[in-house]
Amino acid sequence: MLPPGDYHYEICERGELSAIEEARVDGARIVASRRSADGRSRHELEAMLDAEQRVKRVSIRYSSSLFARKASYEVVGEDFRGSVSALAGRNEIVVKLGRFREVEVADFLLFRALLIAHVRERGQARWTGRVAVIDPNTLVAASFKRNCFRRDETDLLWRYEPRMGEVEEIELDSAGRIRYQRDNRAITSRLIAAAE
Repeated sequence: MLPPGDYHYEICERGELSAIEEARVDGARIVASRRSADGRSRHELEAMLDAEQRVKRVSIRYSSSLFARKASYEVVGEDFRGSVSALAGRNEIVVKLGRFREVEVADFLLFRALLIAHVRERGQARWTGRVAVIDPNTLVAASFKRNCFRRDETDLLWRYEPRMGEVEEIELDSAGRIRYQRDNRAITSRLIAAAE
């Protein structure tokens, strides 16, 4: 599973630093933030995990120079239930979970790493399934099909397909952390530091 400790990622777009992602992971919780390089926007989240490191609850806040919104979600049976609050009011949302109850939160790398860790733990070289995905801009959750597959026998190189026409190449370190990620839109993420 995902090793506990502190994580620090730099995210670049076409070679220019666009965001910093930092997180603290322990066996039952992820606390993370991502801020744009210009300081104009920020995401903050706290997620509670079960014994298999699957998301049980998550609360997330997004703020920019123009507006702010927050959301909270919880796994209830086979559903991912929550609400999004913004200036215009509050919306209740219910999303059906997939068979393996995977959740991605606002494009944070740790949730991508968790999904791949679950696939690896099951001994699968290829996986397609439904994922409850929280959009980074609206914080609204929806259910989408995702694909990932192992690219070599080391079990450290993976390809992930988040949306139709989008491809990410992901390299893990020996502990299962995402070391490097590159997508077909020239966005790269690199693990700068990780400490237990």
